Amino acid sequence: MPAKAINLNKHGAAVQLHRELSIGSVVAVKNKCGTQISARVVSQLASRDGIPTYAIEFVGQDEKTRDFWGITFPPVD
Repeated sequence: MPAKAINLNKHGAAVQLHRELSIGSVVAVKNKCGTQISARVVSQLASRDGIPTYAIEFVGQDEKTRDFWGITFPPVD
């Protein structure tokens, strides 16, 4: 199902989609390059433009998740 990722971070993102998700459920997330990873639904955020928005976090933290968004995040000091 198509979704829009917003507020990207190295641990996950906020995603908007036209479907209800259960908090705690694990979903498959695929980026535009076709890479797929598992992510846990952490919470439901306020809807944007009438579309439910959810906070997700990647289930694992490895090379695949570090490169998932195709951007480099600054190191944490």
